[in-house]
Amino acid sequence: MDLLIIKSRNTYLRFKGRDILEVGLDKASVFPMDRLDEVRELMRQASEKGYANVTIKKLVLTEEDLS
Repeated sequence: MDLLIIKSRNTYLRFKGRDILEVGLDKASVFPMDRLDEVRELMRQASEKGYANVTIKKLVLTEEDLS
């Protein structure tokens, strides 16, 4: 499964209402691939609010049995 996430420098971003928070991966906002246009807009908003080096990353998740 592929998901999208937004990163600023070495932290991930969480979008909560109009607020943008710097968080760890476990608290970051995650989006399905079909919302790429929305993610690009959120990236633009974060850049405008002063977050540096804002990028979109693709998370690739796999599921395996734990033996």
